Amino acid sequence: MEYCAPENQYRVARPIYSHPALEREGERLTRTEKTLKQRLSDKCGSCSRNRALKTFKGVFPVFDWLPRYPIREWLSGDIISGISIGLVCSLQGLAYGLLVSVSPVYGLYSAFFPLLTYFLLGTSRHISVGPFPVTCLMVGSMVLTLAPEDHFLLPANGTSAGNVSDAGVRSLVDTEAMEARRIVVASTMTVLVGIIQVAMGLLQVGFLVRYLSDPLVGGFTTAAACHVLVSQLKTVLSVPTNNHSGPFSIFYTLSDVVVNIRHSNMADVVAGLLTIAVVMVVKEINARFQHRIPVPIPIEVIVTVLASGLSYFVDLQSRYGANIVLSIPRGFAPPGAPDTALFPELLGASVSTAVVAYAVAVSVAKVYAAKHDYTIDGNQELLAFGVSNVFCGCFSSFVASTALSRTAIQESTGGRSQVAGVLSALIVMVVILALGQLLEPLQKSVLAAIVIANLKGMFLQVTQVPKLWRQSPADCFIWLSTCGACVVLGLDVGLLVGLLFQLGTVVVRTQFPACSTLGNIPGTNLYRDLKDYKHISEIPGIKIFRCSSPVYFANVDYFKDRLRAAVGFDAVRVFKKRSKALKKIHKLIRKGQLKATETGLVLAEDQSPGMENKGFQSDHDDGGRDYRVDVPVDWTAELPVKVSVPRVDIHSLVLDFSAVSFLDVVAVNRLRLVIKEFLRIGVTVYVTSCHDQVLRELEAMVFFDDVVTKDLLFVSVHDAVLHIQSQARTPAHDVISEQLSALQDNKDPCLFEKDEDLMETSDNQHTAFHGLSN
Repeated sequence: MEYCAPENQYRVARPIYSHPALEREGERLTRTEKTLKQRLSDKCGSCSRNRALKTFKGVFPVFDWLPRYPIREWLSGDIISGISIGLVCSLQGLAYGLLVSVSPVYGLYSAFFPLLTYFLLGTSRHISVGPFPVTCLMVGSMVLTLAPEDHFLLPANGTSAGNVSDAGVRSLVDTEAMEARRIVVASTMTVLVGIIQVAMGLLQVGFLVRYLSDPLVGGFTTAAACHVLVSQLKTVLSVPTNNHSGPFSIFYTLSDVVVNIRHSNMADVVAGLLTIAVVMVVKEINARFQHRIPVPIPIEVIVTVLASGLSYFVDLQSRYGANIVLSIPRGFAPPGAPDTALFPELLGASVSTAVVAYAVAVSVAKVYAAKHDYTIDGNQELLAFGVSNVFCGCFSSFVASTALSRTAIQESTGGRSQVAGVLSALIVMVVILALGQLLEPLQKSVLAAIVIANLKGMFLQVTQVPKLWRQSPADCFIWLSTCGACVVLGLDVGLLVGLLFQLGTVVVRTQFPACSTLGNIPGTNLYRDLKDYKHISEIPGIKIFRCSSPVYFANVDYFKDRLRAAVGFDAVRVFKKRSKALKKIHKLIRKGQLKATETGLVLAEDQSPGMENKGFQSDHDDGGRDYRVDVPVDWTAELPVKVSVPRVDIHSLVLDFSAVSFLDVVAVNRLRLVIKEFLRIGVTVYVTSCHDQVLRELEAMVFFDDVVTKDLLFVSVHDAVLHIQSQARTPAHDVISEQLSALQDNKDPCLFEKDEDLMETSDNQHTAFHGLSN
């Protein structure tokens, strides 16, 4: 079936455009980059009252939106949302304190202080700021590393609660000293995380979070959920275990749980498992009937109140040995300075925690900003969370971020602004100052169960892996590698491994880019891959080659490999074979066995073999040097010498650079060499569809010279093809013959400088390439 052009055709008549033509016609503008001094002068010189006020509102967004706060429309919803979130924050704060391995009361502090600072500095109206399980666990990992129970053991023969040694003998722990040291480590790490985030915000590097792709974050948070589950499993089962951190810690903890399962407390086990079941069922009801229920059922609050009352009236601690919260001091802890001596040991973990906390918060904030049609400032969010963490760390709190579950509740209950956050902070403050003691009988297994029940969303991310595999195997491998590394090696090291693996996939995909040979759709100016479309064909004598990737040091050799495969020959090998054949031809002509005519080379039958052809020499001999004349050779015909010269079926090569976003110095140097290699064998090279930025890079890296000129640049593939077809069909002179004659006359060729050196360089650079024979 022949190709039929559509009826609704249109035609465009215009000249053939090349980049030099545009420059001659004055169509191209010359960019002038401002110096650093000029930029500073512009900024300093444009200072005004309005600019200063705008800068102030940028740093403190609350002064921008609060004066315009619509009281009638938003206040009622913010009040309902603030009360609901305040209760949830209080209970989740108590629960997340267990993840940091400190007293639950410090979780209440972490649910209070960041709300105040984010109200002043934050740009999101909907996120609920406070502790997040993943960051709490990352802080808790460093707490257990720098303040393990082994450092606070008091040898004793009693059987009271304490650490279980390897020998199975219980030892008492100086809990007061251990608690004090652990909160110092946690608060110091929180301050350091805040300092890192503030520094990132001031340096305007909020874009770095873009390197944390969705597959990487999904794998990381799923692995974090596994760590959280295992860390809370020992609390739900009330099983004594050793403290483990670092690589394989999750397996060591599971081993301790299995070995010591016989020591579990049934009262805690029943309360924990029952809490998990009830909370998960009610949360599922909230999710399914969210459009019918005006306010989600606060199941965590209900379960906590019931569990505290039951524990108090039944006296579970005395009668059944249940592990309860025991003490929630009334009021706030006094502020204190961080222990700066711990900064070097905490730096690595703090960097990863700072990035994760920011990435999670910004991701959630962007979801609700898009839903409610407003924007957030990523760099300002860094400053807001950084200042919040520095402030929190000085008040015995740990790292603040956000959680999707709390934010969803805040938005679904009518929250419209951070006024709801301030009201929720007031509820938390009431709990700290007055109601905290009512929660002292609460079993820790109930708090741990609440944490586990809130991990459902993270674990459900596993269901996305098959879909991710169908969409993009590379992204699926990123998810799996990050998750596996974080589970096995720990969250901080695993995150780094996942990030490096992700960057590695990018390098691999650009190192082996998609290269294709293009053909023309008849009757159009469209050029497509020959392997993907029907009714298209190559233009005789013209090869069009496209590379769909940046060309740089890592993939330039692959680019050259694919180019050689596309054209069907190696230009360096062709040049060497032609040179060898010409030398033999000259030798046969000099011996009289061949004769050069206008129609080509013919056998000289009238001369005896071995007789020198005197006519092949010039009339005068200067110093005995043999001046050779040019010998035209038809390289497509059979040669009179036994030299196999690869066939070259093209006279023009068009490189489509429409998908090349940048080139580096290595690629530019190699590309210039490739073009000269093709020119030496009579193949003209054209570069088309070059972006202006790439063209500026080529000019900056001195890509053009006397041989590789700007005349080879065209604005499109079609322009280059039309230019080639419009050229007069004049017989091409034999470049190699001219060069050999000039070299044997001890003269440098006029077209190329030191071809022998160039050929030697090409040989050294292409020893790994396989020559393509005819």
